[in-house]
Amino acid sequence: MKISTFFYILKQGFSNIRRNILFSLASIGTIISCLFLFGIVYAVIVNFQSGMKDLENNITISVFFEKDIPQETVTLIGEQIRVLDYVNTMDYISPEQAWENFCENKYDDPEAAKAAFGDDNPLKDSASYEVTLKDISRQPEFVAFASGLEGVRKVRSSEVTADGIATLSSLVGYASIGIVIILMLVSIFLISNTITIGITVRKEEISIMKLIGATNFFVRAPFIIEGIIIGTVGSVIPLVLLYEMYDRIMNYVIGRFTVITSVFAFVSQEDLFRTMIPAGLILGIGVGLFGSLVTTRKHLKV
Repeated sequence: MKISTFFYILKQGFSNIRRNILFSLASIGTIISCLFLFGIVYAVIVNFQSGMKDLENNITISVFFEKDIPQETVTLIGEQIRVLDYVNTMDYISPEQAWENFCENKYDDPEAAKAAFGDDNPLKDSASYEVTLKDISRQPEFVAFASGLEGVRKVRSSEVTADGIATLSSLVGYASIGIVIILMLVSIFLISNTITIGITVRKEEISIMKLIGATNFFVRAPFIIEGIIIGTVGSVIPLVLLYEMYDRIMNYVIGRFTVITSVFAFVSQEDLFRTMIPAGLILGIGVGLFGSLVTTRKHLKV
């Protein structure tokens, strides 16, 4: 393609937008709205998943040993657990540590409770490994594995909590995908209408161009450029707005709601937009390109 041809096509793309400024603005506004909502949904989902991951990391599975088990067997059990690729952390809890933790959690005066029992540890047979998993959905697999190890007396897990987290994560994921698809379809519809109007207005001009030998690409290119411009503008604006808003909202929440931030770590602005910016640009430009390609293929048979 000659440089002059490229600039001609680019100029015609901008001209098409000016000719149908109201419909172009409507298309841009729709993409802005859709991608703004997409950004909000995406930010909520990423923070939700981050919170779920933190919650998963706090769900422990306790592996208890047989009574009077040799220390060598305890060590062997730990080695067999540690090599599993889906195990996140594993901590050994001695009988003394188990008793101290129990007193701290159950008694208002832990020291008085420990003094009352003296050297008699009621949990002397409660040594265990406290294990967390990288993927809580694999908890049943781990429980079955650990229960089958020689020297393991019991495995205590939180099946209801794990199932609830896995189900909730799946529902949020499916709902977000559905919302994004609906928003993108609405954007494609409006872009298609805008380009259709532009084709209708220039139908006579296009017919003359075709009669004198203009190729399909030469005729379609300005409309494709138009769709790309609409998609680009429609994606940049909401991304800038979201970038500024997210930082302010996070600072406000962190400053006003310390209880939330003590149990929930928000995703940083840099981590969130490292993915959101390219995803938003790809979606916006992709919607504009796809809408223009489909419309020109359908209507440019003149």
